[in-house]
Amino acid sequence: MGYLALVLHAHLPFVRHPEQDFVLEEEWLYEAITETYVTLLHMFEGLQRDGIDFRFTMSLTPPLVSMLRDPLLQERYDHYLTKLEELAQLEYDKNATNGHIRYLAEHYIKQFAMVRDLWERYDRDLVRAFKQFQDSGNLEIITCGATHGYLPLMQMYPQAVWAQLIVACEHYNEHFGQWPRGIWLPECAYYQGLERMIADAGLRYMITDAHGLLYAKPRPRYGMYAPIFTETGVAVFGRDHESSQQVWSAEVGYPGDPVYREFYKDLGYEADYEYIKPYIMPNGQRKNTGIKYHRITGRNLDLGQKQLYDPYWAREKAAEHAGNFMFNRQRQIEYLYSVMGRPPLVVAPYDAELFGHWWYEGPWFLDFLIRKSYFDQNTYRMTHLAEYLRENPTQQVCKPAQSSWGARGFHEYWLNPTNAWIYPHLHKATERMIELSRREPADDLEWRALNQAARELLLAQSSDWAFIMRTGTMVPYAVRRTKSHLLRFNHLYEKIKEGQFRREKATPEEEQWLAKVEYMDNIFPNINYRVYRPL
Repeated sequence: MGYLALVLHAHLPFVRHPEQDFVLEEEWLYEAITETYVTLLHMFEGLQRDGIDFRFTMSLTPPLVSMLRDPLLQERYDHYLTKLEELAQLEYDKNATNGHIRYLAEHYIKQFAMVRDLWERYDRDLVRAFKQFQDSGNLEIITCGATHGYLPLMQMYPQAVWAQLIVACEHYNEHFGQWPRGIWLPECAYYQGLERMIADAGLRYMITDAHGLLYAKPRPRYGMYAPIFTETGVAVFGRDHESSQQVWSAEVGYPGDPVYREFYKDLGYEADYEYIKPYIMPNGQRKNTGIKYHRITGRNLDLGQKQLYDPYWAREKAAEHAGNFMFNRQRQIEYLYSVMGRPPLVVAPYDAELFGHWWYEGPWFLDFLIRKSYFDQNTYRMTHLAEYLRENPTQQVCKPAQSSWGARGFHEYWLNPTNAWIYPHLHKATERMIELSRREPADDLEWRALNQAARELLLAQSSDWAFIMRTGTMVPYAVRRTKSHLLRFNHLYEKIKEGQFRREKATPEEEQWLAKVEYMDNIFPNINYRVYRPL
């Protein structure tokens, strides 16, 4: 009668600091590995083991894939996980007379043991782990912009948009052994004409927000409940607000249930300082450890009023919520089928890190939902987007509307008084990169410098920095990253123009500087700067 497509967007900005022993922002990756990526893989393994022929769509962005396969970050994550295991065991031993805390410590010991087992079984290579589920047909892995650059704010420089697309596709091909079929547009942000470049890049479909379809011309007959084709042949899928709200909404969403784990009350801030000191920042500042003992209890309660968490009851609640979500999708799809006269498609996309990291019970919810959908209903079939297009090759042709999934649905979240200052600098750097792209390198050193200039521009364009500036969290880091990549780019540009990166003119200091920057910002090792040549 209909289809349900779950889509997870797995993305983190490229954060790698070999020049320092500890950078807090690197732990964004380590937390996501522990709480999201490994738990999702563990779920996939369980479904496959139990003979459930599941379907799932998931983006793995180039920065995330690069970090997951980086030996330095793998080594640092190994150390991070060892400290977690040590702290959980210490908590278990320390709380011999506190039954509930001991029970929770044992829960974390088992969780970290599961993470360790999977991490080592795949030789620290989680990309290979995800790829095996793509190879089995269960998982459709799609790509994103090379560094999650916000494409509508680059449209005056088509070469910059093209670089974000083609570098991402080539990177995907290197790691997954095939060309990607689909793309999660960064921030689901679309502008008219983008579909031509997406088609030229060899991509079959893209994901945008609902109003990208709802305001398309002509208006799509089936709204957001069927994809549309653009005149280029690229399919466009839109986000279903109803299913999204049930998970995302701060007011009515499942993650706010009082039984679920409280994210903001962490052992790193609760424990005695001398006791927790070996497990927080080297400078002595407290930080989240990932070991949390309390449940949400009530939305408006102070953290001190939170009650102890119980994973047993939280798991039961996740099963209840999965059943409720399934029931709502059944009723929704039955109604849509009666109105449309054809099988509707409900696309439910989310940030992957919501499941496990922000919403601790999220992976349990997904596991229960997939199992219940498989065994307990016959109203809809779960599908991934590539499979849906194979089975439904005929769709209405429309022109999508400009859109994004930020606040109020357009571009102001990424262009406002908190972050507008970055764009004149990014635009100037883009103009300079296009100029450099016409240059033929004199030797291998200048070739390396030109390619590094392309990397620095791509890293500066990451939409994450503008997003962080707007949200007001970790702003100094986002500002520092934007400025550092632009400064490196401008240094490279000026020295290349002066011929200072030719072997006969380069000083040992400049060569050493280039080697250092190449090591620090080592994303896209096979990039070719000519990708910025005029189209």
